[in-house]
Amino acid sequence: MRYFIRFAYNGTHYHGWQIQPNASSVQETLNKALSVLLNSNINVMGAGRTDTGVHAEEMYAHFDLEKTIDIPVLVHKLNSYLPKDIAIFDIIEVHDDAHCRFDATKRTYEYHINTVKNPFLEELSWYVSQKLDVDLMNEAAKILLKHIDFQCFSKTNTDVNTFDCTIFEAYWKQENSKLVFTISANRFLRNMVRAIVGTLINIGLHKITLDDFENIIASKNREKAGFSVPAHGLYLTKIYYDYIMK
Repeated sequence: MRYFIRFAYNGTHYHGWQIQPNASSVQETLNKALSVLLNSNINVMGAGRTDTGVHAEEMYAHFDLEKTIDIPVLVHKLNSYLPKDIAIFDIIEVHDDAHCRFDATKRTYEYHINTVKNPFLEELSWYVSQKLDVDLMNEAAKILLKHIDFQCFSKTNTDVNTFDCTIFEAYWKQENSKLVFTISANRFLRNMVRAIVGTLINIGLHKITLDDFENIIASKNREKAGFSVPAHGLYLTKIYYDYIMK
């Protein structure tokens, strides 16, 4: 039987989602907890990868188990066993061919910026002291929806068959000292959101123009785009599946 897990984590103390040697990861932590509590060797498959320091308000993973489980009991046990920076929301029984990575139809990320220095947000938001032209940044964000090939925002040595992504929405919203960028797409390239945000910041600082932004996308050249913003301001916030109701 296959089960999906819906959970969240604060990525501050993890070297990303994926298991790697000599470093703590969310995947490894979840594997160990499930293996102990289910008395079986469990290896979860994640819906995607997050880099070191990136957070997830909603993440999915799946695992297989031959026996049925008491879902509420297992959720409670996992939340008691896991460290305080990982929280399990639900476990969902799905069909045997369901795949948390390949079946996702849309993902949403947010990037959080704090415009006033706040020590309580130091690891959860990026502090930017310069004044940003948010209206112009939103004009630039609209340009993203007109394009499909985002090679210019991808890490250079990445193993993908295509750099095409369909972006459904991209916008900035400011409330007092908090500035949040929201972007949804059918898929994302490695480092894509952080590179987009860095380039939009350059727009907001009037370092580049809207025409420059169009030319950067057309260039397909990562060196033409802006810097990659720090990981600790990035959140995976939603993953959508046709067979899981929100």
